[in-house]
Amino acid sequence: MKLTIIGSGYVGLTTGACFAEVGHEVMCVDNNAEKVATLLKGDIPIYEPGLAEIVTKNVAAGRLKFTTNTPEGVDHGNVVFIAVPTPPNPDGSVDLKFIEKVAREIAPAIHSYKVIVDKSTVPVKTGEKVTETISRYAPDAEFDVVSNPEFLREGCAVADLMNPDRIVIGANSDRALALMQKVYEPFRAPVLATDINSAELIKHAANSFLALKISYINAVSAICEASDADVELVAEGIGMDKRIGRSFLNAGLGYGGSCFPKDIAAFIAISDDLGVPFNLLKEVEKINHDQLERFIKRIREKLWVLEDKKIAVWGLAFKPDTDDTRCSVAIELVERLVAEGAEVRAFDPKALDHVKNSPLGDKITLCGSPEEAAEGAEAVVIATEWPEFANVDFDKVRDSMIAPVMFDGRNLLDPKTMERFGFEYHGVGRGLSTNQ
Repeated sequence: MKLTIIGSGYVGLTTGACFAEVGHEVMCVDNNAEKVATLLKGDIPIYEPGLAEIVTKNVAAGRLKFTTNTPEGVDHGNVVFIAVPTPPNPDGSVDLKFIEKVAREIAPAIHSYKVIVDKSTVPVKTGEKVTETISRYAPDAEFDVVSNPEFLREGCAVADLMNPDRIVIGANSDRALALMQKVYEPFRAPVLATDINSAELIKHAANSFLALKISYINAVSAICEASDADVELVAEGIGMDKRIGRSFLNAGLGYGGSCFPKDIAAFIAISDDLGVPFNLLKEVEKINHDQLERFIKRIREKLWVLEDKKIAVWGLAFKPDTDDTRCSVAIELVERLVAEGAEVRAFDPKALDHVKNSPLGDKITLCGSPEEAAEGAEAVVIATEWPEFANVDFDKVRDSMIAPVMFDGRNLLDPKTMERFGFEYHGVGRGLSTNQ
């Protein structure tokens, strides 16, 4: 099929590349001419495992094209996906100006039947607004609007797209549903067909529930610390219950990234706007905020005054296998340490360039390895659970530090192992630290 993706950011580019990979003819539209030129040269502006290879392969095969021309894109595709940013407003609600702008641009370019798909994460009833907007600017246009939420996890988005656990299609038209089923036929995944409003709610409800699990286990971690219990064992016992499951029961610094904070705030705003306040999610947000506060308090209690203390921070991306630092708890942690006068030496396998070009880049020392960051440090903080941090030369790290103190904000390491290496280890919810 001929498909168009409007917006070549993280979701749009990955979706377009994977659609091309299964044989569709895909045209990606973006209003950033520099980005389009970069993509046409085969350069990928984001880090996502496996994405560069798929883009290069399908551009060479002619199945994946890029343009800045929206009418050209609309003319190309039988199905037109809208995958533009939906940033938060100051009050947590969703800013839909990019969606509205694309709907206006699409309208006069519709000259035959089109399925217009909201791929961006949007509030419930956005599909109705997109339909109204297109109809206003092109009264005679023949089209249907569909909601098709994405469920991509940064760091494994290609795998999530190529092997989805479910595909949600919200359509109020049998004709549109049939075309969407044809789009996804090569993926051989379960398809849930719903009305548009239900599909729009599913993404916000799903992310909010996952965030709830994270905040729940973080709340439990505080009880574990107070009672000298181990949250990892508690989570294991909870997760063995098939009704609960082990995933997302990982105590740490809290959730971050480009989706969870935005989506939880949006769902709270949506429910308030509908007159059904979601107070449970407000508590989820509070627990997430308090988790970082508790962790910094533990660092402060150990080092006493943070001013002029040299602290190594391992990890700056919001999660492993991505270079994305948007709403990263690791970045927030570094900013808090810097604000208290600490001298931060940081390393991240993929995010250093992003941080170097940010305001924070001039306030900290960016290092080429975790070992380099730890040289002369009075503490090491693990802020992102990159697997390679579990395999560093801990003997070298210990010997290069002023004091071998480890604050593991992601419970990546085993306390007993770190004790054998001679570290004083502080995890999250791990009861009493070692060497105390």
